[in-house]
Amino acid sequence: MTTGTMSRTTATIVTRVRERARSAPRAVALRHKDFGIWQEVTWGAYWTQVELVAHALLALGVEPGDRVAVHSENRPEWLYADLGTVAARGITVGLYPTNPPAEVAYLLADSGAKLLVAEDQEQVDKALSVLGDCPDLRRIVYLEPRGIRGRYDDDVLMSWPELLALGAAHRAEHPGAVERRMAEAEPDDVMTLIYTSGTTGPPKGVMLTVANVEFAVRTLVEGGGFTAPPPSERDLALSYLPLCHVAERAFTVWFNAAAGVQVNFAESIDTVPANLREVQPTILFGVPRIWEKVLAQVDIRVESASPVKRALTRLWLRVADRIGDTLVRTGGRHTLGTRAAYAMGWVLCYRALRERIGMRRVRYAASGAAPIAPDVLKFYMGIGVPMHEVYGMSENTAVATANRPGRVRLGTVGEPHPGIELKIDDATGEILTRHPGNFAGYWRNPRATADVLDEDGWLHTGDVGEWVEGTHVRITDRMKDIIITAGGKNIAPSEIENALKASPYVKEAVVVGDQRPYLVALIGIEPDTVGEWARRRGLPYTTYRDLSEKPQVRELVQEIVNGVNERFASVEQVKRFAFLPKELDHEDGELTATQKVKRSAVAKLFEDLVEGMYAR
Repeated sequence: MTTGTMSRTTATIVTRVRERARSAPRAVALRHKDFGIWQEVTWGAYWTQVELVAHALLALGVEPGDRVAVHSENRPEWLYADLGTVAARGITVGLYPTNPPAEVAYLLADSGAKLLVAEDQEQVDKALSVLGDCPDLRRIVYLEPRGIRGRYDDDVLMSWPELLALGAAHRAEHPGAVERRMAEAEPDDVMTLIYTSGTTGPPKGVMLTVANVEFAVRTLVEGGGFTAPPPSERDLALSYLPLCHVAERAFTVWFNAAAGVQVNFAESIDTVPANLREVQPTILFGVPRIWEKVLAQVDIRVESASPVKRALTRLWLRVADRIGDTLVRTGGRHTLGTRAAYAMGWVLCYRALRERIGMRRVRYAASGAAPIAPDVLKFYMGIGVPMHEVYGMSENTAVATANRPGRVRLGTVGEPHPGIELKIDDATGEILTRHPGNFAGYWRNPRATADVLDEDGWLHTGDVGEWVEGTHVRITDRMKDIIITAGGKNIAPSEIENALKASPYVKEAVVVGDQRPYLVALIGIEPDTVGEWARRRGLPYTTYRDLSEKPQVRELVQEIVNGVNERFASVEQVKRFAFLPKELDHEDGELTATQKVKRSAVAKLFEDLVEGMYAR
């Protein structure tokens, strides 16, 4: 980190919030639920909280470049801690709420976090249990006192109100100290560490600087890199995906600070469907698993409806499918015919359906962070949700490509954003990007940095892709996931897996076949939809495993596999499959915190199932 002083007019995420607080102090910036009632936080109150946190950090001795970790579900205090840290020129480190103690120890020790903001007793217990492995950690600030206050006698603990009181005292004694610290910020200050998901090894801390984030804000938010028109104070967003992920940080923190988008915090990941219906956001981002889950729930509701309602809904969903086909051909632009069909469908079906799934007012929806089946996107397009697949990664501050309104190419991740360079390596097919959003490197890992950031400034993404029509990029797979069969054929497993997961009955699909004579798959059923399917047929079951072992369920999934196989060449077809005996879980090491499958871990854990499919 450089020292020097820069102009007070330099824009950062924190200065943007401060300016909104000055220009519109009574406007609503954030909303969250407290005892079942939505509570509003104005821009004035938002800035006050950020300022108090920053003063408290100064009082606790946080110096420029020190790391402050946050281990919490999405809530206003996450943003207060994040921006308060940036105001103090510290570095925010986000932890996933689902990180088990071993991962908490690794992340806190690797980052050298000096202070941790922990949400509740569960997260405090994790930190205390690994405190001996984290020599730099001096203070744990907890948000929820239940189960902590009065039970723990540890000088390292401090409550959130105590932190704010410390900040208020420091502000009274040292007025202007935070403003002076903010004015000293440099463009190459590291603002946050975003740890990779760790699918192939220990997570690495992606260093994003003030300049990186400002470039992303100018490109994605102010420049309308995603939405058209660009986001504004009239837009509503629901924050529910982990804020330590770069995509959620963009759609929650950056959209809010730069464009004034009102952020509504979901109560928990389990209440997202209900919160969506309450908020009815205008801008909505989701990872593929979210879009697939909502589609599966729609199927359950349709099948559970009365015969008349079921027949009518199926009719209009078939119409939506035809509308979707047309939109796919036109890049997302309606024709006179589709407008007329949709107008009638809106009155008789789509309005109620979109209201039910919380998407009645969505003017821009995006899927990213992992591949998704085109059929899933087409469903949303058909019912009137403007769906766009986008692409970026932590290492390029989420700036790479996006499908733009009116120029959607289904099955691609869109066009490169204006002002960036993107190329596809002729020899390997790897996607490379070069622009001011490319990260400063991996935290304390120059060797890993050199592996992905070359001397010419090109970021090697590790994704294999190809151009479509010379304008759009199609990602075929991760380089490390490409399967080379015993016959020497290169196969991208994600395409096959996504085709299988497009079914509402399939939750997970892991295709195996490297150095093997043919492909097999480990399949995890979707317990909600398959359970409802079994209930309607009078099939009793007790557990997930019991359900998956029903012969009728195997026949159901075999039909899905057969249908998918028809769309692929013989060498790409799944010849055999086995059911996963359990749902994959992050705490068991089978999934990353972002719900990506750890292929090596799954293949090793269920090695007997794989070998059994090849032994027949």
